[in-house]
Amino acid sequence: MTLERILPRLADEIGARTRQIAPAIELLDSGATVPFIARYRKEATGGLDDMQLRQLEERLRYHRELESRRATVIAAIEEQGKLTDELRKSIEAADTKTRLEDLYRPYVKKRRTKAQIAREAGLEPLAQSLFADPSLDPQAEATRFVDADNDVADAAAALDGARQILMETFAEEPELNGRLREYAWSHGRLQSKLRTRLDKDKEELAEKFSDYHDAIEAVRKIPSHRALAMFRGQTEEVLSLGLVIDELDENGNLKAERSTGEVMTAEQFGITDRGRAGDRWLLETVRWAWRVKLQWHIEMEIKKQLREGAEQEAIQVFATNLKDLVLAAPAGPRPTIGLDPGIRTGVKVAVVDATGKLVDTATIHPLQPKKDWDGSIATLATLCEKHGVELIAIGNGTGSRETDQLAGDLLKRHPAIGAHKIVISEAGASVYSASEIASREFPDVDVSLRGAVSIARRLQDPLAELVKIEPKSIGVGQYQHDVSQVKLARMLDAVVEDCVNGVGVDVNTASAPLLSRVSGLGAGLADNVVRYREEHGAFRNRRDLRKVMRLGEKAFEQCAGFLRIMNGDNPLDSSAVHPEAYPVVERILESTERDIRQLVGDATFLRGLAANDFTDERFGEPTVRDILAELEKPGRDPRPEFRTAEFRADVNEMKDLREGMRLQGVVTNVANFGAFVDIGVHQDGLVHISQIADRFVKDPHHEVKTGDVVSVRVLDIDLKRKRIALTMRSDDTDEAKEDARASKGTGDKRGSKSRQPEVANNPFADALAGMKNKKP
Repeated sequence: MTLERILPRLADEIGARTRQIAPAIELLDSGATVPFIARYRKEATGGLDDMQLRQLEERLRYHRELESRRATVIAAIEEQGKLTDELRKSIEAADTKTRLEDLYRPYVKKRRTKAQIAREAGLEPLAQSLFADPSLDPQAEATRFVDADNDVADAAAALDGARQILMETFAEEPELNGRLREYAWSHGRLQSKLRTRLDKDKEELAEKFSDYHDAIEAVRKIPSHRALAMFRGQTEEVLSLGLVIDELDENGNLKAERSTGEVMTAEQFGITDRGRAGDRWLLETVRWAWRVKLQWHIEMEIKKQLREGAEQEAIQVFATNLKDLVLAAPAGPRPTIGLDPGIRTGVKVAVVDATGKLVDTATIHPLQPKKDWDGSIATLATLCEKHGVELIAIGNGTGSRETDQLAGDLLKRHPAIGAHKIVISEAGASVYSASEIASREFPDVDVSLRGAVSIARRLQDPLAELVKIEPKSIGVGQYQHDVSQVKLARMLDAVVEDCVNGVGVDVNTASAPLLSRVSGLGAGLADNVVRYREEHGAFRNRRDLRKVMRLGEKAFEQCAGFLRIMNGDNPLDSSAVHPEAYPVVERILESTERDIRQLVGDATFLRGLAANDFTDERFGEPTVRDILAELEKPGRDPRPEFRTAEFRADVNEMKDLREGMRLQGVVTNVANFGAFVDIGVHQDGLVHISQIADRFVKDPHHEVKTGDVVSVRVLDIDLKRKRIALTMRSDDTDEAKEDARASKGTGDKRGSKSRQPEVANNPFADALAGMKNKKP
C-alpha cells in the first residue's frame, strides 16, 4: 500500500486533513523533530500541534510496520503456491495487524500437528466428504479409510484424524476468528481467581491482590490500572485469569446447552442438527474445535488486546505526570543547600550557588546513632552564612521529617539566615548519583553526596536537573514495570523533548544533558556546544552556533529557535523567534519606524498590528502571529509560579494523623483512579477519584497534576497496611459524607451525581498491586 493510500486513514486517526498529513510526514522523514515542525512549520502542516504530530509519528510507525508485514505475508504464501487473487485482495485490504495475522494463520508453517499427520495418512478426503455431505454415515465412511500401513488401525482412528483436520480448518477461518474476537470483547468478562496451590513465599504476596481473589468484570469496561494489576497477579503466579463469554450458574457451569463459541462456529460453517447421519458427529467436532483450539486462541487474543490498551493508557498516565513534574515551577537562580536525609549514615549536605555550581559539601549526623543535633545545626548555619543560602531543599526520603525539623530549628536559632525550607521529591536522585553523567560532572565527589546536589538543583530548576535522569526512574507512573519498555521509553523521551523545547534553553548555562534534548542536537553535538563554550567563552549571538564542530545547516535550522542567548548582540536571540524569520521582524521595525528595543515588550502597540500586513510567500499569518506574541514577552517561561506546601509541625508519622484533620500536601502522582499526595508522613495518601471534587470527575488529570500544592482532609488511616485515605471535597455536603463512607470500604453507596464509573469500593484496591508510592 503506497503512502497516498494510507494518508486518508492517518488523517482520520489524528483528526486532520490529508493535505496537512502529507507535508508533516515529509518533514518527519527528512529528520525534522516534532517540536520544530509544531513551532516553525505551521504553514506547511496547517497548524498541526505537537500532540497531533506525536500521534501521527506513532500511527505512521504502525502503518509502516503493517506494510512491511503485509509484504512478508504475501511473499510467504506466494512461495507456497497458495496465493489466489481473492486472498491477495483480502490481504491488501487488511487494515490492522490482527486482521492480517488472521488471514495468514492457515499458511503459517507449523510444527507437525495431528491434522497434518492425518492428512499424510490420506484422511483429508474423509474429512471433506463428511463436512460436505452430513447425510453420510461417519462410521461407514470411515471404514473405507482404514489403513494399517498409515497407522489408521480402525474406523475410530480414521474419524479422529478427520476430526483433527476439520478442527484445524475451523480454528483457522479468518472470518470466524474476527467474529468471535469481536463478540468476546463486547460481551466477555475477565475472571480472576486465587490459585489453589501457592508456595509459602507467595502467600504474603497474595494479600496484595486480595481484591482479585474472586472477581469478574466486563472486559471492555476494565480500567487500565485494574487490568494491569490482574496481569501482574498472573505473572506473579498468584492469580489465574480466564475469559468468560457465557452465562454460568452458581457452580460455574454453562446455563445454556452449548457455549456461544460453539454456536457461532456451527453457524459460520452451516452445521446444524437436522437428524442426518453425520450431524451429531459434526456438532461434536465443532465442540472440540471451540474447546481445544478456538477458545484458548480467542482468550489469548482478548487478553493481549486488553493488556495493550491498558499499557497504552498507563504509558499516557506516566507521560502526563512526567510532563507536569518536569514543567514544575522553578525556584530560580538562588543559592541553595540540598539535604539528602539519612538516619544511620547521616544527612548528606551540598551547597550550590545561583548558577547550580557545587561550592561545598558536608555530612551531618543529627539522628541516631550519633544524635549530634546541635553540631549539625552549627555546620548548616556556617554553610548558609558562608554562601548566602536562600533556599533549603530537603529530599522526601526516609528521615525527611526529622531533617525538616532540623532545618526549622536552624532557621529559629539563626533568623538572620532568612532562607526558606522546602521538602521536594527526591525520586531518581540515587539513580543520578551512580550515573555516568554524575561521574563526569563530579568525578571527585562521593556518590552519596551527589544526590544532595541533585536535590538542590532540582529545586532551582526541575527541568534542567531531571533531564539527567532516565525518565522511567523518576517514578511518577502506574505499573511502569509492567508495560512495554520500548514504547514507554519512546513516549517519555518525547515528553522530555517537548518540555525542553517548549521552555527553551540558555545555551550559555545549560548542561550537556539538557542541550542534548534540544531539537536537532543530541548527545554528540551537545558535548561539542559545551566544549566550544569552554574554549571560546559565552556565545554572543546565534550565528556563532555555526562555528561548533559538526553543527551543520540542518542541525542549526532545528535547534536555533530553541536556544536562547541572554544579553547578547541581538535581543531577538533571547526569544523564540527563529533566525530564519528575523527578516519578518525587520519589516515590522521598518513599517513601524521603531527600534527593536522599543518594540519588544510593548504589548499594547504590538496587539494593534495586523499579522497579515507582514506576511510573504514563506511566512504566513500563523508564523507572524507567533512572532508578535513572542515580541510581547520574549523568552517567556511557560512554567507556573513557584509555590510550596507547609507541612504541619505536629504531624510527622502516620500515627500522628486523625480523621478529619486538614492538611496541606503536594501531589506526587496522578493515576486514573485518583491522586497520591505527600502530607509529610513518609507515606503518600490517596485521594480517590470520587474525592477529588464536589462534582463528577471523569479524569483526575483534569483536576490536579503532579507538583500541585493542595488542601486535603484525612478520611481514614490504616496503620497496619500503611494506607491513608484523603479527600479534597467540601466537608459539609451530603454527597461528600456519603462518598467518604463509600471510599473507606463500606460499600458503593455514592449518590448518582457524584458516583464515579468503574471504581472499586475500596479506594486502595487499584493501588495495592502496583503503585510504589511509599517513600524510599
